[in-house]
Amino acid sequence: MNIIFRILVLLFFCHLSAQVKPVETVYFEFDKSDLYNSQIKTILDFAKNADTSKIESIQIYGYCDDRGDNGYNYKLSKNRVKTVQDILTYNGFNKNKIVIIEGKGRVIIQTDSIDDLTEIRNKNRRVDLFVVKKNSFEKGIYNSFQEKHKVGDRIYLKNIFFALGRSELTAQSKKELDKIAILLQKNRTLQFEIRGHVCCTPNSLDDAIDEATHERKLSLNRARNVFKYLVSKNIYSLRMSYKGCGNKFPLGKGEAFDRRVEFLILKI
Repeated sequence: MNIIFRILVLLFFCHLSAQVKPVETVYFEFDKSDLYNSQIKTILDFAKNADTSKIESIQIYGYCDDRGDNGYNYKLSKNRVKTVQDILTYNGFNKNKIVIIEGKGRVIIQTDSIDDLTEIRNKNRRVDLFVVKKNSFEKGIYNSFQEKHKVGDRIYLKNIFFALGRSELTAQSKKELDKIAILLQKNRTLQFEIRGHVCCTPNSLDDAIDEATHERKLSLNRARNVFKYLVSKNIYSLRMSYKGCGNKFPLGKGEAFDRRVEFLILKI
């Protein structure tokens, strides 16, 4: 059983390494939301060296170790995030570029299955900073939600992709949609259309075939699945609509980029 557990842990961390990694991480003492000078310097160096002309947005997430009450640790993780946010903005970082600020609470672990429990807990008392780089698309197309949008803006999320011929959401796509749900819950007036796209079909055909349903509605089904997932995350359904665009709007970046969904802003 112990061997099986170790294999599963190894596979889990290999999976994590393939995901988007934070550009910076700072660590906190137990039950503290302030930082040592060495950790503050890490944030200041990031702010000093970051080329904001190439950054579309920053996402900040806070965590606690596994000890203590859920409610208390959730507040503590939020306070840790606020500490990092305040250091960034106080030292001149554009606050409008910080679009997600979220405390995640405590990180649950199996304490009886970990050899170096102290080290794991030290690494879980942290704040991660993620960077979304600016895209190279035409004006009005973004690869993350912005602080302010105009009607007609299109948001293309580079981590929401689909397998060829499939409309099911991948685990990575769901993680990206979880982030979007947080933003939409904060901006409750924003209304939008979810647009599904496909690649690799002749111009004479409007859409591709969905292997799951055998219907030529692949782009529509991709948009519908995103719609359903956001509804499951408590995003009010009347704020959203969805449609399939087939292969009419290729990005010119390759086939994988055209197996996508976009968000078209309808009302702000």
